[in-house]
Parts: sequence; C-alpha cells; structure tokens
Amino acid sequence: MKTPSTPTTQASMDPLDRQLRYFLKIAEYSSLSKAAEELDVSQSGLSRQLATLEAMLGQPLFVRTGRGVTLTEAGERLQQGTQEHYAKIDAALESAKVEEGAFEGSLRVASIHTLSHYFAELLKKFVSQHRRVNLSVMARSSPGVVELVEKGRADIGFVYDSAVASEALKSVPLFDDKMCLVVQKGRYPTDVEVNLHDADLTLVAFPEDFALRRMLKSANLDGLVGAEANTIDAMLQLVSLGIGGCILPEHTPSRLLDDYHLVKLTISEPLLQRRVVAIVRSTGNVPVLAQQLLAMTTGFP
Repeated sequence: MKTPSTPTTQASMDPLDRQLRYFLKIAEYSSLSKAAEELDVSQSGLSRQLATLEAMLGQPLFVRTGRGVTLTEAGERLQQGTQEHYAKIDAALESAKVEEGAFEGSLRVASIHTLSHYFAELLKKFVSQHRRVNLSVMARSSPGVVELVEKGRADIGFVYDSAVASEALKSVPLFDDKMCLVVQKGRYPTDVEVNLHDADLTLVAFPEDFALRRMLKSANLDGLVGAEANTIDAMLQLVSLGIGGCILPEHTPSRLLDDYHLVKLTISEPLLQRRVVAIVRSTGNVPVLAQQLLAMTTGFP
C-alpha cells in the first residue's frame, strides 16, 4: 500500500492545494502515470485535477511527448513559484510533529545490497525510537539507489561514494568499508591472508552495474569472476555450493555467513576499500525523519 508522499493527507487538502500538489508531482516525474502511481490515485482522476487547474489558469501547464510530459513556460513559472514553498510547509509540518513527540510519518530508505544487512541494527534502533513511523527499506544496485533518491522515491540512501556523481544529491561521508574474501569453512586456514592476484580462485560477483563489480575491474580481478548473482543471499548460496568465493564488506554480519557455513578471510592484496556515504537530495528540505536517521549514523558502526 502506498504511503502519502507528503505529511498532508489527500483528505485534508482543499481543491487548489490538491491540484497544486498533484501538478508538482507530475512535474517531478514528467509522467502522469508515474505520478498517479506514486500518489495512489487513478490516472483519469489525476488528469481531471490537472485539467481543472489549467482551466482556472487559462493555459496549459504541460505538453505531451512520446515519453511523457514536459512543462510549458507557464508550468515552469508555476513550479518555480510553488515548489520551494510546499517543501518548507511539509518540513514545518514534520518538524512540528516531531517536536510534539508524535514521531509520525513515513521514511523511505534505499541501500545497496551489500549494506542492507549491515544497517539492519541501525534501522532496528531507529524503529525502537520511532514506533509510529512507517519505515520502507529498498535494496538496489548503486545506480538504483542514486536514482531512487534523485527522483524523490527514497528520502535517504546508503551507497559507496564512487556511485555518486549528481548535482541533485548531497553526500555525507560515514566510514571506510574494507572488503574481505568469503569462502566455505575449511577451504583455507582462518588466520591466513589471501593475495587475490596469486590465488587459484573463482569469484562469484555482482553484475557489472554494481559498485563492487566495478571495484573488481579496477583492481584487475574481473578475470576471476566465474558466476554472477544480484543479491547477497544468492551469492552466498552459490559460494556455499563450492562454486567459488565472493568479495563482501568486512562488516557483513558473521551470523549471516554462519547460516551458509562460510567464513571471512583477510585480503592482503590488493587493497579493496570504499567510502560509505549517506545521500539525500540537495534541493528542498531533507525530511526530519531522514535527518534523525542520518544523525544516528554518527559513530556507527
């Protein structure tokens, strides 16, 4: 079920407020169908609200294209004149709720697959302090996380800094994440350090659009890849079957590996390390709940 995209529910909106909010959502997605899906309304109902607003203004706000809609001159002026004000109104409403101790609302978190298990304890702590908050967690590839936050479909994202190259995003450095080799128990002594350039080893890796796969390529290790998987669980399953080893962050929970009878080994060469960052949109106000989650990452892990 969809959660409201703003703190103001549709039922409490007056007609003009609803039409303006709908207009801004269409402008954000450049698509009536995507905006309708996000708002959880029918596309025909959304079109009627837009037509009413355009009739009141006496001019069209969008031009239909083969790929969606684009703003007219009038539409651009209306967006520029209302977007920032609505963002401030929504931020003020959220802030008022938090200051009164209600802690109500929704928070959408996006994380790359390798960090989703890792941040589970952080999110558990957040939920324990915000029991009336609807938390949604989405695991994606690095480009997927960036896209979700860029387009406003996630309030905050956790990703490697190498994946962030967007003026629409602000990144906050969290910590450096060193990689390790994950193999079947008993394959190597647990106190050994592995030089991947010399190891006779097949790797199970993420597909090529994932940041960790690009890291393997930059370290000249892509030739070791013999199998691919797009989730951690699928990767660990393949490693448990003896297909090879995999490269994952050292902070991957040991209890997760225990379920597959796997262990972590230290990599001596090459150095595989990435900076983990939190990302939020650089335009508009960051939702209060996202700010609170971000503040909780201080000193974590």
